Amino acid sequence: MGIVKIDEELHEELRLASKAMSRSINAQAEHWLRMGMLAELYPDKTYQELTRMLLGAHSSTIRKILHEFEPA
Repeated sequence: MGIVKIDEELHEELRLASKAMSRSINAQAEHWLRMGMLAELYPDKTYQELTRMLLGAHSSTIRKILHEFEPA
């Protein structure tokens, strides 16, 4: 584990977002980092598609549920 220095204003935004999303500050930062990395790797994907990618990567049950709702 390392320490990342960020701007005070960004840290405040992170703190507010973490409360709104019921996540710890670290979990919120990790979420933003993952989404940012995916957005750079897959610039053609929407936020919803990137979220599905994250969810699908962590749970076979979630993958099954998402597959049921995909358009034919």
